[in-house]
Amino acid sequence: MDTINADRQIVQQVISHYAKLRPSHGQIRLETVFDEKQDRYALMQVGWDRGRRVRGNLIYIVLRDGKVVIEYDGMEAGITQDLIEQGIPEERLVLGFLDESPVTLSA
Repeated sequence: MDTINADRQIVQQVISHYAKLRPSHGQIRLETVFDEKQDRYALMQVGWDRGRRVRGNLIYIVLRDGKVVIEYDGMEAGITQDLIEQGIPEERLVLGFLDESPVTLSA
């Protein structure tokens, strides 16, 4: 499988895993948004909690220039390690919410 298709599959698999989780309170749905044409992938939260509207991104990833750019990661433990464990090399991950430098995980 070529790299871009492998990246798409891994990103979708990781986001789908998080989409199966259920918020501990409120009437909140977790919904995946997979746009393979533009290579944008997201996990959204939508619903109500304590009489207030809840909506927004939990995860937003863009595939660009051979890199997997994590534009937003709102998960408690973060998704970077999940992507690495599924086969995306560290040097191709970019934390777009920090800057355009590659990911470096401290040991």
